[in-house]
Amino acid sequence: MSQIPESELILNHDGSVYHLNLHPHEIAPIIINVGDPDRVSMVSNYFDKVNVKKQKREFVTHTGVYKGKAMSVISTGIGTDNIDIVYNELDALVNIDLKTRTIKEKLTSLNLVRIGTSGALQKEIEVDHFVCSRFGLGLDGLLNFYKLVNTQEEEDIIHAFIKHYPNHSILPQSYISKSADSLFNLLSTNMYTGITASCSGFYGPQMRQLRLEPSRMDMIERLSSFRFGEHRITNFEMETGAMFGLASLLGHQCCAVNVIVANRISQQYSKDADSAMHRLIQITLDRLSTL
Repeated sequence: MSQIPESELILNHDGSVYHLNLHPHEIAPIIINVGDPDRVSMVSNYFDKVNVKKQKREFVTHTGVYKGKAMSVISTGIGTDNIDIVYNELDALVNIDLKTRTIKEKLTSLNLVRIGTSGALQKEIEVDHFVCSRFGLGLDGLLNFYKLVNTQEEEDIIHAFIKHYPNHSILPQSYISKSADSLFNLLSTNMYTGITASCSGFYGPQMRQLRLEPSRMDMIERLSSFRFGEHRITNFEMETGAMFGLASLLGHQCCAVNVIVANRISQQYSKDADSAMHRLIQITLDRLSTL
């Protein structure tokens, strides 16, 4: 097998992967991703025990045990650019021999679950409720740098969406990827489900206007009105599209659950998002412990 050059797979002096500062034995097969580094301890406080605590930059990792099941929780920071780092390095930890710099013959599939916050794009999805993403719709452009292979269902949805919301040569080409059936079926009970759109920023890319005018003032109306069969866009945030796309390409199982902290149609914002987040964490941990 060909060796991956040092310039492509960068390791720290102790042999850990460059950004996450982790060794293979320091992660579990079930990995929860959160954006906020402070939310890592919010999750791991529910663990029965924590065996690993590491941090480099915004990437905080706690690995431990919950109800007899080994789990890790890792902060990604905000945005799909960070997902590109985190998911490639997590894959390297399990599927590349870091000593020989060669891809392993037998590949490992991780269970990757985002627990995050999000804004609703349908009026009836009220704040403090939960959404489990069936598809991740990327408006950020990250997966255009990879050879993304879509199923026929994904192709049909993305072609319909591009026709509904053309980029007019000023926005990145949109992409879509589906969540893992196993995780979606496990996590989605009693939650809203639909397409989660991922944006490349919080203000203009999500049509928030402070002092700068967004280039596309029709964005929220276009996203909320999109329909393809039973599918609609329920919410948007800044990570899920890249997570689903990279996980699919790398052979990992991925899903995302979000607390709705804002409704962009009714223009409401949660008064107690922390309590809702704690509820979602407990529900998600309990369901993941049955894997």
